[in-house]
Amino acid sequence: MLIQFLLIGGVIVLLVFFLRHHGTTKTAAGVKIGFALFMVLAAVAVLRPADVSMLAEFVGVGRGTDLVLYALVVAFGFATINTYLRFKELELRYARLARAIALRNAEAPRHEDAAAVGNTAVDKPVANTAVVDNAAVDNAVVNAEAKDQAHSA
Repeated sequence: MLIQFLLIGGVIVLLVFFLRHHGTTKTAAGVKIGFALFMVLAAVAVLRPADVSMLAEFVGVGRGTDLVLYALVVAFGFATINTYLRFKELELRYARLARAIALRNAEAPRHEDAAAVGNTAVDKPVANTAVVDNAAVDNAVVNAEAKDQAHSA
């Protein structure tokens, strides 16, 4: 049947498209165009159901309602993949932000803290091992944010 090839082809194209181009400007535009096209086709299906039935017969599906159901299954798969990839991207951005905040707020260990963790050389001064260059951290945060915006724009 022709419909089987069309549905499997649509699923494969969606997977390849989103796995290769997610987070780019082309993808954002493609999603908007796809959504607009889906809405137009939904309006046509409501206004002219006989045309949907003819299209269904042409592609090898018995009824127009079955064709609409198949299209909704593919659209749901698309929405699921898109949502998963967006959450994955947001999780990475939050991790970068938490890391940058932790670096920005880092403090040098105090003498009392070193003694509390069992340092036997309490009389020796604690070396300042957590010296943080706030300007470097700020630059790293700005660069990471710019990179994220470039990918999501």
